[in-house]
Amino acid sequence: MAVRLGDEQRIAWLRLIRSENVGPHTFRSLVNHFGGAVAALEALPELARRGGRSGVICARARAEDEIAEIVARGARLIALGEPDYPPALAAADGAPPLLTVAGHAGVFHRPMVAIVGGRNASSAGRSFATRLAAELGGAGWVVVSGLARGVDAAAHSASVSTGTVAVFAGGLDCLYPPEHADLANRICAEGALVSEMPMGWQPRGRDFPRRNRIIAGMSLGVVVVEAAVRSGSLITARLATEMGREVMAAPGSPLDPRCEGSNALLREGATFITRSDDVIEALAPLIDRGEPPPQPISLAQAEAAGFDNEEPAADDRARVVELLGPSPALVDDLVRQSGADARTVQIVLLELELAGRIERHAGGRVRLRPAEDWV
Repeated sequence: MAVRLGDEQRIAWLRLIRSENVGPHTFRSLVNHFGGAVAALEALPELARRGGRSGVICARARAEDEIAEIVARGARLIALGEPDYPPALAAADGAPPLLTVAGHAGVFHRPMVAIVGGRNASSAGRSFATRLAAELGGAGWVVVSGLARGVDAAAHSASVSTGTVAVFAGGLDCLYPPEHADLANRICAEGALVSEMPMGWQPRGRDFPRRNRIIAGMSLGVVVVEAAVRSGSLITARLATEMGREVMAAPGSPLDPRCEGSNALLREGATFITRSDDVIEALAPLIDRGEPPPQPISLAQAEAAGFDNEEPAADDRARVVELLGPSPALVDDLVRQSGADARTVQIVLLELELAGRIERHAGGRVRLRPAEDWV
């Protein structure tokens, strides 16, 4: 059943996700293990110390200031598990615990499809994205994209009147590229602007793949138009595949390097599309699949779980650490091979993650980061 966070819970959630080395996976593990964000915040310093360093916890004043800035800009924070959170994204691995949203969250509950492609798209590519987005919008679909130049901007512009969602790589007050300010304002009128990053966050290169996972997660499928090899659009397609979404691509000229990536997707089995009816036909079976989303993250009610912050035995920790390496390993395998119980392994992994020593991957896998990357 959908629930809403109280004001204190929302502050605790924001403080936790803004604390050092706490990403969406770690957030979920902490909240589910300790029974809520308040209890997780209390446990954080000791966990980080046992992992090998002291962690920086987001101060309450900083969280309160961020919320005030969000409200001042006419936006709001929506938490995973709340009624307005995008349902498809809630079911995705690594879903952001909190989203900053400006505009109309009601579009999240209509079927969504992503249209992504090259920033330097050809005239033909932009025209195709425009026609596709307009026709899909007219058929009741919400178009999701990244507000980038080229295909993204064409898709948004064509679907403004029917509802479109733009996902930011930085904070909602850090529009990129800046020349799309007018387009962003028009999107808000019928659709929504979305970010998981704090206000004032200038997007960096590493933030765009994070944005792309939200684009893929919100959508039932992703359409790729004119993507070059090693482009961000191919990252979105890969993430969509990992999430079980439909990946579609429009064919392009074999003489145009801007189409090499999207043509490669077709060779690898992506759905071939040349018109909006192809997209609708491919996604129709997914709309009424009827699969329930996973249980939302528990609310901040420490009494709901009987866990504590007992330190794992030194030999248990040593066995888990010894099994970790540069290649991602399944957590279930770590439990079986270490001989420790699942709760102990999870605590050890939380300690190491908060110390910046491991990173999590899709499918319940973790890997040891190189020592020079420990932060």
